[in-house]
Order: sequence, then structure tokens, then C-alpha cells
Amino acid sequence: MLVARSVFMNRNFRPPDQCPTTGLGGTAFRLRCALSPTLVLCFSMVTSAQSPSEPHSFSTRKNDAPAPENTTPRQIPLIVPQGTPIRVALSQRVRIWQEGVPLTGRVTDTVYAFDQPVIAAGSEVRGHVTRVAAVTRLRRWMAIANADFSPAREYAVAFDTLALSNGRIIPLQTAVSPGTEQVVDLAAQAGNQHQKKRSAAGQLASGEKQAIRDQIQKAKLQIKSPGRVDRAKQFLLAQLPYRRQYLAAGTRFDADLTEPLDFGTTARTPGQLRSLGNEIPPDSSLHARLVNEISSATARQGTPIEAVVTEPLFDANHQLIIAVDSRMLGKVTRARPARKLHHNGELRVAFEKVTTPEGLAQAVQGNLSGISINRAANVKLDEEGGAQVTDSKSRYLLTTLSLAIAASAARGDPDARPGSSGINSGQATVAGVSGFKLVGAVVSLAARSRVFSSVLGGYGAATSVYSHFLSRGREVVLPKDAAVEIAIGGRHPAVTARAK
Repeated sequence: MLVARSVFMNRNFRPPDQCPTTGLGGTAFRLRCALSPTLVLCFSMVTSAQSPSEPHSFSTRKNDAPAPENTTPRQIPLIVPQGTPIRVALSQRVRIWQEGVPLTGRVTDTVYAFDQPVIAAGSEVRGHVTRVAAVTRLRRWMAIANADFSPAREYAVAFDTLALSNGRIIPLQTAVSPGTEQVVDLAAQAGNQHQKKRSAAGQLASGEKQAIRDQIQKAKLQIKSPGRVDRAKQFLLAQLPYRRQYLAAGTRFDADLTEPLDFGTTARTPGQLRSLGNEIPPDSSLHARLVNEISSATARQGTPIEAVVTEPLFDANHQLIIAVDSRMLGKVTRARPARKLHHNGELRVAFEKVTTPEGLAQAVQGNLSGISINRAANVKLDEEGGAQVTDSKSRYLLTTLSLAIAASAARGDPDARPGSSGINSGQATVAGVSGFKLVGAVVSLAARSRVFSSVLGGYGAATSVYSHFLSRGREVVLPKDAAVEIAIGGRHPAVTARAK
């Protein structure tokens, strides 16, 4: 159309039938008539190339405006997976004597799913005793040799009902670990450069003072903690040759789910999840549980370890960073098994990677900064998260006392009359207790023989020396499902252990 418009707007344009055909003017006119459409066509093409063209209706136009943010909520299932432990503490003392004895306990640690709690601490859990094993003949005779005529029988329990605070009753299928009477929360001890520079004598004196303070603190915990009168009674009853077997109130169990629990779904917008998988801030702590047992007896340097996150981690703006059931991978960095002459084992672990359930992974530098463990394990964490078994300083006092009792029984009573047994009743009783507890005291007092009492006292002294100084040391064992705290990119100050 541009060509036609240009042609008809040219005032010199004439149709070919009107062009002159003779003379010089006719020749020039015919030449101009022939060239004019060609020139007009070229001019039109140049003009069209220089002028912007309108886009076709199907052409793609670049859109510089930002795309609208997706605000569609995402439905996230709240499922507690198989293998998750529900930590239960018995509400009252229970006698172990037959199958079917009912048990009632309370959840001690809140259970989370994704980023919210689904089983609150304090929820009631019900179960029963499923098995009470008979004592083997060999084990019974070994116990009798140690003046114990009622050895503890092995048992198994199961928890099958969960009652939430809102009244909802949920059936459970669990595999329950053996009970633990006292659980403590240990924290890594902060280092002190000044203490490291002190002399060996100063460190030894400080260690003795710290041991005394630990003993005093332990005694205070025993006195102030609930059920102290009942524990005192149980301790006295445990010294009797015949006694009943009980599970004390507060005994802790880990009930591992054999079937997952479904608590429905929750909605989260993309904005609420935009920080998921972001870098963990320095000096953060992740609460997790160990997937497998770690022992200084079997672990070696480089042995892989794994933990499962049990509590969500949020940033300063309360944006979710790490969801529950994320995996933490690491390795054993130091392992030394227990040795003879009562050298205890040592164990140190480090975590290097965390992976969310969505598959987002990041490298971390994490050390063990806390763990919940049986008080009887005597485990201590150092400033770098290394675990080692400690021996009570009271072993020196107990061994010295047993040796003194044996010497006193062997010497006898210097004031005894000629022809008598040569030992007084007090010496005979104490020597019997040192050897075979209450039974030994009764037998030694009844025999009133210096030789017999000396044998009992010597047996007690030899047992004390061997168990405290000559026997193989104890291994460091971090049990399966143990609740741990992992420090990311920093260390945390020491926290006083508290009994649960």
C-alpha cells in the first residue's frame, strides 16, 4: 500500500498509454516513466525499514513487570514417622512380679512434626508389663555368692495408649527400651586458659575440691528431688538378701514407634517457607537424637554417625530454617577403647552436614554440646564435645577403708581375754559387711572367729582394689535414641546437670 500511495502521489506519473512515443522528449519521458516505479519502490522499502513496525498479534513481547508472588498455601502432612521415640516417665512405683501389671506414665519431651508440636509434654501414656523372665540357675548362684538371694529379673514393657491434653485417645504400637531410673542432662564444660597454665599440683588439688563439690551437689539433688524418702527406703531394702523388685516412680523409658502417627496436615504459604534450608546462623543449637548406638569399644576414627533433628530451628524473624526429621551426618573423630588398670574409654564426634526432608543440604561444623544420659554412666563432656567416663574420687576412700577393715579383723582385739575368739563383735560385723554385706555381717557375728572374719574382710578389700584399680576400665556408650544438643559454629558455656 505504501508503494501504491507513493506512486499516485507523484505528480509526474502518467500511465504508460499516455506517454509520448516520438522525439527526444518522448524518449526521456519514456525512460522516466519506466524508472519512476522502481525508484518509488526502493524509497518505500527504505522508509519502511526505518519506521517501527507494529508487532503481529502472535509475536512474543518482553514483559518487564515482576511476576505476581505465589501465595497459594502448601499442605504439609504432620506425621510422626516410624522409629521416633516417645520418652515416658512412670507416674508411680510399680512392682515387677507378673505379666499384665498396668503402667501409667507421662511424656517428658514434646514431640514435633515438621515445625509444630503434636504430642505435648505431660500427655498421659498407658501400658503394661509384657514379660517377666525367670532367673537362670547360674545367675542365681552368682548372686548368692554375693549375698544376694533375690537377683533382679529381666522384664519387658509396652505402651499402647496415648491420651492427649485435648482428650483425644491414640492407640500406639511401640518397642520399649529398658528403663533408666535417673537421667541427667550433661553440657560441655567451657575451657579456662588460666586453669590450663596452673601447675600439676594445683590441678590435682582443684580436681579434689571439684570432686567434693560434685559429691555435695549430688547429695543435694538426692535430698531435694521428689521421692527422696522412697529412694532411701529402696536403698535400705536393696541391702536385704530377700526383697521385691520394683520400678521406681520417674523411671524413664524410650518407646519407639513401630507404626507412624498421622496428625493431619497444616497449611504454610511460600512466604513462610522462604527461609527453609538457609544457612544456619552461627552459635545456633540443634536438638536431635542419635540413630544408632556409639561405643568407644567398637567405633573407630572416621566411623559415620547420624542424628535426626527433633525440634525445629527458626531464625530471628521466626522463619523456619531446619524442619523436624532433618538428618545430620558426621563421623567419629577420636575413639579410644577402655584398657586394663582401669583406664576408661574416650569418644569424640563431629557433625559435618545437615539435610532437610525436602533434600536441601548444607555443610556445617557441629560439636556435641549436650546429651541426656543415665547418671550411672558417669559420662562427662569436655569443651570440644568429647565424651569420657569419669571415676568418683570416693574410690580412694572406699579402698582405703576396706583395707583398714581387713587389717583390723586380722589383728583382732588386743584387749581380748585369753582363750576368747580374739575379735570383738564390732570388728566381726564390719568385716562381714565388707565381704558379703548383710549376710556376711550376720554370719561373721554369729561365728565370732577372728580367722573367719579376717577372710571376709580380706575378700572385701581384694574386691575393692580389683574393681577400683586393676579391672578393665569402662567404655563410653552414647545410647541409641539419646537426646543430644549440637552446637553449630560455636561452643556453649557449661550448664549444671539436672536430674529428671
